[in-house]
Amino acid sequence: MAAGRRGTAAVAGLGTLVLGLAACGGGPRDGDGGGTLRLVGASDVDHLDPASAYTAWSAGLVRQFARTLFGVRASDDFDQAVEARPDVAAELPTVGNGGVSADGRTYTIRLRPGVRWNTRPPREVTAADFVRGLKRVCNPAQPAGARGYYTGTIVGMDAFCRGFAGVDAGKAAAIARYQNEHEVEGLRARDARTLEIRLRRPAGDFVEILGMGFAAAAPAEYDRYVPDSAEFRVNTVSNGPYQITSYTPGKRYVLERNPAWRRESDPLRGQGPARIQITLGQDSSEVVQRQLERGEADLAWDQTVPAARIPALRSHPGFRILEGPSLDPYLVFNTLSPGNGGALARREVRRAIAYAIDKAALVRLRGGPAVGEVLRQVIPPRSTGHRPFDPYPTPGDAGDPDRCWKMLVAAGYPNGLRLKFPYRTSGDHARIAQSVRADLRRCGIETEPIADSAGTFYNTTLVTPADARAGRWDIAVPDWHPDWYGDNGRTIVPQLFDGRLYGPNSANFGGYDNDRVNRLIDRALAARDEREAEGLWARADRLIMADAAIVPLMSRRYPLFHSSRVRNARYLPHYRTYDVSLVRLS
Repeated sequence: MAAGRRGTAAVAGLGTLVLGLAACGGGPRDGDGGGTLRLVGASDVDHLDPASAYTAWSAGLVRQFARTLFGVRASDDFDQAVEARPDVAAELPTVGNGGVSADGRTYTIRLRPGVRWNTRPPREVTAADFVRGLKRVCNPAQPAGARGYYTGTIVGMDAFCRGFAGVDAGKAAAIARYQNEHEVEGLRARDARTLEIRLRRPAGDFVEILGMGFAAAAPAEYDRYVPDSAEFRVNTVSNGPYQITSYTPGKRYVLERNPAWRRESDPLRGQGPARIQITLGQDSSEVVQRQLERGEADLAWDQTVPAARIPALRSHPGFRILEGPSLDPYLVFNTLSPGNGGALARREVRRAIAYAIDKAALVRLRGGPAVGEVLRQVIPPRSTGHRPFDPYPTPGDAGDPDRCWKMLVAAGYPNGLRLKFPYRTSGDHARIAQSVRADLRRCGIETEPIADSAGTFYNTTLVTPADARAGRWDIAVPDWHPDWYGDNGRTIVPQLFDGRLYGPNSANFGGYDNDRVNRLIDRALAARDEREAEGLWARADRLIMADAAIVPLMSRRYPLFHSSRVRNARYLPHYRTYDVSLVRLS
């Protein structure tokens, strides 16, 4: 996208500022004095802007330079690692400490002192910075994929975002003008260190919503750039333990310690390695794994251990299989595609395809039952509303191509279908695509594979409504991981299936829309307690599966490996990797 002149003119000055700070050194250290932590992988981030970064690896990177009010601390204990904790907030708000009003609709959040931007001179992060960050969630250039979390909870946020959508997405000055001249009724910086947020209705998961990277504080300098533009990406400002000092798109990131960061101001992160280097462009997980085992790299960036290596690594001290229940992967249909006469808009066609896929083969491809389990419904284990059922059973979960074919014929497609199928080339995604293509061929469905090797799968391919409506893709195999665990019904059904939220960067990739599902979403979000909500989410799951909006394939665990240099590798289930800020190097 084109950046406004104002943003372009400011690039050199702020870029020099950030690099100059990197050279200053200083700041407290964790660990044994530093060294360079080397990560290697395939794709660049979907977005680098905290307002829109939504893949696990982009969110994990953003976490190092953009802090939120609440967050999680890495741990080998899953339950501890998913527990919400204060980050920039001084404490978790409760009715007892005055942070939550008696009716549950007003949050008063005090900021801890000593959290600073790496500006010159460093300055304190303020409540106004969090107001700015929350407003940027629905910027017209690159809005958050989960903006519904905020429009559905904060008073006045929906109206603010509707107005923001009409602003010229290519002009930084216009974006900043709207953002700064229009208020969100339910957002107020009472003073520099007190943020007040009023909700439309009580929300038991609001702390988790504020822990998403989308809600990170944003410095005033970000007003100079179109969100997530090329200019923005070389001018990030940090209030976390690391700052980006070098970025070559699609090739490399270098992060160095942020001298403005203070350990006593950050209860969640550390400042272990002196430098973190991320090298991109390596699609082969086998090559990445060889580099890790030889000590040429330390951690994988966006890939897991290849299935073929798992048996040999089971006793290796650097190898572990870690939890993270998910839809990983699932088959999504572009219900808006005009291809095949709009066949994928028809429930009968999608139901036929639901019988075609050999899910057991995909589990074997990824390493067997130790790594994954067949998933037969939308809501995965450990998530609110998970009640096991199987609406499309096949013998041994191996698919039933004959039944698929007969259902297609009955739906009026005796000559089958031809579907455009974009797939990721990195890691095991190409092999998964090959397996799915073979299953569909046995059902009389031919696919046109479209290799996505540029890291645009979640950035452009699946999240551009004009492309979906033009039929540039028909099916795809993405993955989805709950944004948090516990009381997390909001993170799955609304995100993936609320047709009212469809638009740019939406995670409802296929544009699915069912009024009955939408009404259940509203009832679940307004439920009086978690038990009532759980029953409503489970009902929505059954409706979605009756429509065959997607084909769930498996829930995956994560085989991770690190080099022998790595110490203190602690797991972040939300990001499916280790917290690089806590790593120490031998």
